[in-house]
Amino acid sequence: MQASITPYKALALQVVTEAVNSCPDYASAKIKMMQTIERVGKQVSASKAFIGSDLQLVVLPEYFLTGFPMGETIEQWRSKGCIDMEGDIYDAIKSIAIASGVYLSGNVYERDPHFPELYFQASFIINPEGELILRYRRLNSMYAATPHDVLNKYTAIYGAESLFPVAKTPIGNLACIASEEILYPEIARCMALNGAEVFLHATSEIGSPMATPKNTAKLARAIENMAYIVSANSAGMTGYAIPAASTDAHSQIVNYEGLKLCEAGYGESMVANATLHINALRHHRNRPGMANYLSRLRMELFAPFYANTVYPANTLADKTPNRAHFIDTQLGVIQEAKFLKDIDS
Repeated sequence: MQASITPYKALALQVVTEAVNSCPDYASAKIKMMQTIERVGKQVSASKAFIGSDLQLVVLPEYFLTGFPMGETIEQWRSKGCIDMEGDIYDAIKSIAIASGVYLSGNVYERDPHFPELYFQASFIINPEGELILRYRRLNSMYAATPHDVLNKYTAIYGAESLFPVAKTPIGNLACIASEEILYPEIARCMALNGAEVFLHATSEIGSPMATPKNTAKLARAIENMAYIVSANSAGMTGYAIPAASTDAHSQIVNYEGLKLCEAGYGESMVANATLHINALRHHRNRPGMANYLSRLRMELFAPFYANTVYPANTLADKTPNRAHFIDTQLGVIQEAKFLKDIDS
């Protein structure tokens, strides 16, 4: 029988992203990263002081530390915009969790010594003791390598269980979804089947008063997986030619019935905070009826379709990557995929 969990506050912290693209090298980029960590640490601390001592979970936006590559080659971004899996940058991020006594989640670009020509976009969870308890590498990306692109080698090193990790903690079972992956229901579903109860969604997405694909998907993923979504968006981005507020607003928390509990407006904000009731979620999952979607899955029906390859695995297993590789691979998929063609062709 699962232990009872006292309700607690979670926060999707909406902060400005200061890009490192203009930095000439890693040394200067690192200075900016450390400044960002110091700034964010103060914001987490101040938010907890205002929201209350029961704030136990904080989610930061996608690539809050560096911004994203904008014209850099894979090697250039690996050298300048990525951090090591261990070291002083991660230690500084861990200090935020320790100082405020919270579970802290975010998203960064990582170098991995097993894959010296690549980098991965990684979401993390750090516990209040400063231990990194979950590392999730984004599996679906448009212009960067993922574990799927080197799948055989990746799973040989880290195991198949590394693909959809779930951290079982005193505040519930936590999992990470990276940005655009909220649009891919299979990713959340696999994590839910691994026991995930709270999805930590680090994102950087358009700020619009209209319904957007990602905001619609957040509600859908919460309903179909009977899980909380804690989604933190950027409060704008500096350091690019693109308008700074293009990615802004809509940090939010959605409950296991698809009800939006809170949502931030534009700019830096701690407004997206709400109380999570994990015991109520577990009651919902154990209640028979039409709304218990997880218990009604009929997986054998779908397995033959998912056994067919669409976007191929291991495409970077024996080649040096470049940005053109990813669009070329996608074009090949479009040309071959039957479901993308007219049914009579």
